[in-house]
This record gives sequence, structure tokens and C-alpha cells, in this order.
Amino acid sequence: MLNKARCLMTSAGRSLSAVLVDLSGTLHVEDTAIPGAVEALGRLRECPLKVKFVTNTTKESKQMLVDRLQKLGFDIKPEEVFTSLTAARNLVEDLKVRPMLFLQDSALEDFQGIDTSNPNAVVIGLAPDKFNYKSLNDAFRLLLGGAPLIAIHKARYYKKSDGLSLGPGPFVTGLEFATDMKATVVGKPEKTFFREALKTLGCRPEEALMIGDDVRDDVGGAQDAGMAGILVKTGKYRPGDEDKIQPPPTAVCDSFPQAVDYICNKLLKS
Repeated sequence: MLNKARCLMTSAGRSLSAVLVDLSGTLHVEDTAIPGAVEALGRLRECPLKVKFVTNTTKESKQMLVDRLQKLGFDIKPEEVFTSLTAARNLVEDLKVRPMLFLQDSALEDFQGIDTSNPNAVVIGLAPDKFNYKSLNDAFRLLLGGAPLIAIHKARYYKKSDGLSLGPGPFVTGLEFATDMKATVVGKPEKTFFREALKTLGCRPEEALMIGDDVRDDVGGAQDAGMAGILVKTGKYRPGDEDKIQPPPTAVCDSFPQAVDYICNKLLKS
């Protein structure tokens, strides 16, 4: 049930023009749509709002992700999705480095054309098949030699169909600890990630709202960037997550359909 008191207390005085929507854990978990999410997205599109989908998902390319979502029934086009993989590639190109890529093979499409020979940088995303002692030790030695460490994101964990699983964050943090250096993070919760996504919509942060299941990376990051944030109790949500950030989420909803109802029936009519 929607936390009405919190919603009404923290949402006053905002003019809403755009909604950013997280994908994994918010609209779907692997190959299963969140119940009612497909229909709810249709209702959201009927509202006078711009919609963009933002994701830290790095286990597959943007096109593979969109294909997966379309098979689940979601009306989503590639140009509507802003990914941390895109942000990471942009940084690699700006720095003119040759990255050692910690990515699943299914995500490498988004780095097609990038020179990875004789690497002089380390880029880490979600790569369960690549996180082993030898590969991490190779990265460690590169970093000791002066290579930059780029984290596509630092999520602690994510939701799979069989339960919570480690994200790339613990591995990035381990390399930071071992090398006494800090990674450059390009995905959520970085302010620049949210602002770049909003720039594609022509909207300011104070006119936008984020919906996601990660209280720190989705909601906390968006609110730090000047947006409002709705936390949904699906995906990686754990009881008590809403109390882990300050200020607290603008709203807490059971799932994406309830978040859409709150936006369309309360925020836009208040």
C-alpha cells in the first residue's frame, strides 16, 4: 500500500515534466515482468510527461536489453534507454585509453570498435564470469602501474530470479582498497548520469522524478541531483531501505503500477 503521508509531505510545490524509470527490479526481474508493469507503462505514457529509461545493467548490451523487454510486452525503443555502458564508453573515448573490460560477452557489443589491446585502463561492470583471482590480479597490477580505474557502477547487489547476488561494487571496492586509489564511477548514483539523461529530454532536475528499486543508486542519487524519487518495494528492495537515505524518498510504493497511479492521479492533479 502506498505510503500516502510521506508522499503528500514531500511532494508539494513540484512541477513535473519528466519521469526516469529504472529497469531491472523495477519493470522486470530477468525474464519476468513485474506484475502489472506493462499496463502501467502504458498508463504513464498517456500522462503529459516525457519518459526515459535509465539503467546500470551491464550484463548485456542495450539492444539485447531492449529485445528482452519487448519480448516481455514492454513498448520501449532503444533511443529511449540511457545506460551506464554508454556513459562508460563515452568516458573511455574521451580519455583515449585502451581498457581491460570486465564485462560479460553479451555486453561487449556496446564497446565494439574500442581498442582493448595492451590495456592501460580498467573498466568494471557486472561480469560474474570474469571475476576470478587471475583477472583481478592482472587488473591490480595495471592499476599499480598508473592505469585509471573506471567503475560502470558500484552496486552492492542485484536481484536475480533465485535471489540477491553480488554486484560489481564489492570487486571495485576491493581494487580500490588494494591500490589505495578511487574509481571514477559513471553510472547511477552519479549526478552527471542523471543530468545527462535529463538533458536528452530537455528537462531540469527539479522538473523530474525517478522511479527505482535501489534506495541509494536510484532514489538517493536522483534526489542528490535535484530530482524527486519514488522507491518501489520490488527487485532488490529490502525492508527498511527507505530509512537508509536522507532526505527520505519522496514516496514509497509497493511496485511500479502503484508509482504510476501516484504520479498520474496525485502529483499531476495536485
